[in-house]
Amino acid sequence: MSESRTKRTHEVPQEPPEPQQQPRRTEMRVRPMGPIVPSTNVSGHALMCVIAIMSFLACLTLGGVSMVRATAQSWQSQISREITIQIKPDDNLDMEKALADARDLALTFSGATGGNIVDRAATARLLEPWLGEGLDLDELPVPRLVIITIDENNPPDFAAMRKALTEIIPQAFLDDHRTWVDRLVAMANTTAMIGTGVLVLVFSTMVLTVIFATRGALSGNRHIVEVLHFVGAEAGFVASEFQKHFLRISLKGAGAGGLLAALFFALAGYWQSRTLATPETDQATALFGTFTIGYGGYLGILAIMIVIAVLTTLTARLTVTRTIYEIDLIRSDPGRTDTYQS
Repeated sequence: MSESRTKRTHEVPQEPPEPQQQPRRTEMRVRPMGPIVPSTNVSGHALMCVIAIMSFLACLTLGGVSMVRATAQSWQSQISREITIQIKPDDNLDMEKALADARDLALTFSGATGGNIVDRAATARLLEPWLGEGLDLDELPVPRLVIITIDENNPPDFAAMRKALTEIIPQAFLDDHRTWVDRLVAMANTTAMIGTGVLVLVFSTMVLTVIFATRGALSGNRHIVEVLHFVGAEAGFVASEFQKHFLRISLKGAGAGGLLAALFFALAGYWQSRTLATPETDQATALFGTFTIGYGGYLGILAIMIVIAVLTTLTARLTVTRTIYEIDLIRSDPGRTDTYQS
């Protein structure tokens, strides 16, 4: 029986042994490159705060200049749209008829689009701040006014109108507000020049601050530039890495300052629109005008943000290039070390 079992065992086909699985090799993973310049260094944060503050001040100045110019243009346009005919009272003069004749005569000239006689009640209201309420115009020799609306682009001949009024109504006097318009234009130009000068000063201060802050931040990372240059990195590569780093910093700082300035003007305009006809708003409007800078002002804020970012980036690139040039000079002549490091 043992022989038969042995035969059966030999007759059963034996399965080939399974091949042993070889251990898999661990895949080599390339370690991600870290930034050459640390993104969380103290100098970077300080530079970002400086850029944000200077950008905010520059944008505020630009918005203020835009508000002054818009307000001056509005005043000039309002004055230039109207002229006034003043008729002095006289014992032999029918005032109401003289007012109507003066209006009709002014409307015959090309460029006069409308006329309005200031009635007795409106004249009394104009004199209330100086003479009080309950004023009787019959007791005082108060001149009466006729307001003529004119076309700003095609004004009438004021000299001919003044001559015709004087011939028909000797007591009439035409005031075309040229003196006030000229004074207003001079004041507006002077204010705009002062605002532009302040903007130039603020922008110059911002430029110098950004340049020195950028150089200060780069001086703290000079050893990084030296190591990269000694191991064979090209100057263009090193400068581009620093350029990218400071471009991010400048965009964040300028963006924060510009957005804060835009938010300030938006909130000020909203507050002014919600508090109309109040003493505080009336005084602020009379002094500063409307707190709206329009699309031009917001585009100016965006332009300042771009200029700051470009300026900071170019400063960083030029500073790194100069640092590498100084390193090469020091390597060629070690005696110059003290000169360039100072």
